[in-house]
Amino acid sequence: MSLFLIAALPFLGAVFPALLIRAGRNAAAASTGSVTLLALIGLLLNAPAVLRGETVSARLDWLPDLGLNANFQLDGLGLLFAGLILGIGLLIIIYARFYLSREDPMGQFYSFLLLFQGAMVGIVLSDNILLLLVFWELTSLSSFLLIGYWKHLPEGRQGARMALAVTASGGLAMIGGMLILGHVAGSYDISVILQHKELIQASPLYAPALILILIGAFTKSAQFPFHFWLPHAMAAPTPVSAYLHSATMVKAGLFLMARMWPVLSGTELWFYLVATTGLVTMVLGAVIALFKDDLKALLAFSTVSHLGLITMLLGLGTKAAAVAAVFHIINHATFKAALFMSAGIVDHAAHTRSIRQLGGLRHLMPVTFTLAGIAALSMAGIPPFNGFLSKEMMLEEAAHAVWAGSAYLLPAVAVFGALFSVAYSLRYIAHVFLGPKRHDYPTLPHDPAPGMWLPPAVLVALVVLIGLFPEAIAAPIVVSAADAVTGDHHSYFHPKLWHGLTPALYMSVVAVAGGALLLMLHRPAEGLWNALPRPEAKVIYDAIVGAATRASRSFTETLHDGALSRYSAIFLLFTLAIAYYAYASGDIGASTRAMQPITAMTVVGWVCLVGSALCVVAFHRNRLLALVLIGVAGLMVSLSFNYLSAPDLALTQISVEVVSIILLLLALNFMPQETPRESSAGRKLRDAVLSIGAGLGAGGLIYALMTRDFALPSISEYHLANSYKGGGGTNVVNVILVDFRGFDTFGEIIVLGIAAIIIFAITESVLGSRVRARLLNRKPWYPLAGDAHPLMMVVATRVMMPIALMVAAYIFFRGHNMPGGGFIAGLIAAIAVVMQYMASGFSWATERQGLPYHGIIGTGVLVAAATGMGAWFNGLPFLTSAFGYVDPPYLDEFELATAALFDLGVFLAVLGAVLLALQSLARFAWQPGIASEHPMDINPERDEATKTIEGH
Repeated sequence: MSLFLIAALPFLGAVFPALLIRAGRNAAAASTGSVTLLALIGLLLNAPAVLRGETVSARLDWLPDLGLNANFQLDGLGLLFAGLILGIGLLIIIYARFYLSREDPMGQFYSFLLLFQGAMVGIVLSDNILLLLVFWELTSLSSFLLIGYWKHLPEGRQGARMALAVTASGGLAMIGGMLILGHVAGSYDISVILQHKELIQASPLYAPALILILIGAFTKSAQFPFHFWLPHAMAAPTPVSAYLHSATMVKAGLFLMARMWPVLSGTELWFYLVATTGLVTMVLGAVIALFKDDLKALLAFSTVSHLGLITMLLGLGTKAAAVAAVFHIINHATFKAALFMSAGIVDHAAHTRSIRQLGGLRHLMPVTFTLAGIAALSMAGIPPFNGFLSKEMMLEEAAHAVWAGSAYLLPAVAVFGALFSVAYSLRYIAHVFLGPKRHDYPTLPHDPAPGMWLPPAVLVALVVLIGLFPEAIAAPIVVSAADAVTGDHHSYFHPKLWHGLTPALYMSVVAVAGGALLLMLHRPAEGLWNALPRPEAKVIYDAIVGAATRASRSFTETLHDGALSRYSAIFLLFTLAIAYYAYASGDIGASTRAMQPITAMTVVGWVCLVGSALCVVAFHRNRLLALVLIGVAGLMVSLSFNYLSAPDLALTQISVEVVSIILLLLALNFMPQETPRESSAGRKLRDAVLSIGAGLGAGGLIYALMTRDFALPSISEYHLANSYKGGGGTNVVNVILVDFRGFDTFGEIIVLGIAAIIIFAITESVLGSRVRARLLNRKPWYPLAGDAHPLMMVVATRVMMPIALMVAAYIFFRGHNMPGGGFIAGLIAAIAVVMQYMASGFSWATERQGLPYHGIIGTGVLVAAATGMGAWFNGLPFLTSAFGYVDPPYLDEFELATAALFDLGVFLAVLGAVLLALQSLARFAWQPGIASEHPMDINPERDEATKTIEGH
């Protein structure tokens, strides 16, 4: 099965449980399990090749110029993690079916679970760091949904927010580190990066890249000081906790460190950062776990401790330590998932997770006791279970590690952590299941149905089998994964229950004996622990978040006080500073082009332009006069475009000017005639200095550009040379819009349509509120005309309507070879309809158009999109145009181009957007009783009344 399909299956399958939940809980669970099982089968089909030492890959060049390739690879490490994700995921799906109550929306749960599963599979199969980063952030988002699944619980919502904040922040740091790594290696493909160890470690960017990547890994895998978020994620349902802690989420950080081990390990910086962090996390998590009374909290901190153990092994930098880390990843996944599921069974049966309210459950829940007991003994590192084997390997590597020049410090601390690990594991057994049967359980517990205990039973069976037959069961996958981690094809792995009298055995005996003794002294030790002053990570986190929130709110409220003039002033000041720096530090060179002669017409146009701009400043308080002056400035700009040989821009500018002036006139209808006096003398002086500086700077830049030649050839030369032979048109501007940069135009018409729909939505909400009455009863500041629909204007606009539409059609069809095109044609057609609104009123114009403007916008976007997708059928990129010539009989030869269809989409989108905005504002302007509903037309009611009178 293709790796693309394996990675896509969970995402594709996420829709099924949400739909099939209507058919019942079994149907939703079956569909979820089927998708996961199918992906697991696909993975297993590739397993033989991977175990032979091959790497299965699937490659797709997505954006190769940016180094973004959708490449997947499956080696031993990917096979190990993907197998854990899908295999344990399948067991979790079965377990969740019987764990969740009928009140829980199971379809939603399974959809979230599959999204999370897909993101994790994507991480471990990715062969491109940019693709890996996408999946990495998806795990943060999907885990947020899972942790906060029980939305009614405040601790669930807070745990989800905390997990998202910590892991997503670390992900941002990791993005920087991975991009640096790709930059140094010259490729963003992981398989290529792993071949450049010497280059990367010799680079001065190695240290910052390593630190940033480790921040991402440590936050994801809950390493100190980021360990605090994981226990608070326990507010999620137990199936989520079991999945997060055993095979997913927290293992992502370990996977990243293991994946990058060949190029990042082997340096002192790696050793001291990774090994020290792992060792501290291992000890801290173990100590805290011993004194937790909540079952899931105890297991959560034990997960933190074991993640620290694996991190320490990876940090040691030796191949034997890497093999031990890989082996413990498998062992931890098996016993930890089983333990969490057994904790969920206890909670489900006894209705409590408090250890103080439990005890003696072996009498009432023998099956659960057996499963939990074996898994806990494996977690403690007691033979003959699999946890003992990897713990012995860890202690062996720790015994030979030298930290800060001492050969005893790291082994001693490792034994200390292992001692507490034994203590909390034995406590899980003794304080929950051993002892006499109690009579004050919240609910009398009993073993559940097989649907709940069979999934952990499968994992416990693996705990036993791997412990007894490690080489037969675990060796192939461990060796294959370890080879991928170390880059070596001769990884040594021969675990045994008895290696003789070794330092690791002595250390293990001390840990077990000390852990048992510590458990017997648990009560006084707990009293001492509670009496000790210690920092609380959650309190520190809340204080940091609170302080950051207050600071950001204060900063935001100071800068964003709602004053547009202040925003503009800050923006202009920053722009001027940057522009002056560029001018002062650069060399623009001498002028190379002579100025054109200044004619009388250009002087008149310049005077009109500058005069209108100055008048806007002087008379801006009179809104209507300011709008007229803005129209004059727009007209002069349009004439300037035409004078400078840009007729397309001139046509666009004049069309936009007409439409915008009309829309602004409608908007002014609801505003006072004059603006209030708000600016002080100091603010006016500030604004004047900034605006003059910006104007002079823009003018100087234009002058410099127009009087100098560029050292490098302009892209316009390419467009001029390829406009006809590449796009089939001689109008370079139009060919750029519909072909060379058609994707930009496509995005612009979508944005234009969205803006118009937002205006419509705001109008609908306002007209449906109490504001409607005030709008209808308002008294305008201007005197109403005696004739709402002047006869001459009505006649003129109706005569001009077909002429304007014909001009729009002419402009549209000529656009590919001469000035014009769909955008300008759409504006001209909109103006033709706008004139009807102006002359005959809102009601008359609305009654006579049968097409919804929303539909026109949607049709335009769909036509443009369909035209662009048509190129795919020819194996060409999206929006690649095609053209040809036809010579029909009795007619001249003419051109057919797909760009015309795309331009039609632009035409419809622009027309619909302008008219929808106009109609929305016109609805505000219209008041019943002010204007006749039948301007210049025969009034049917009046004429009928006249006929009736004459008949009598």
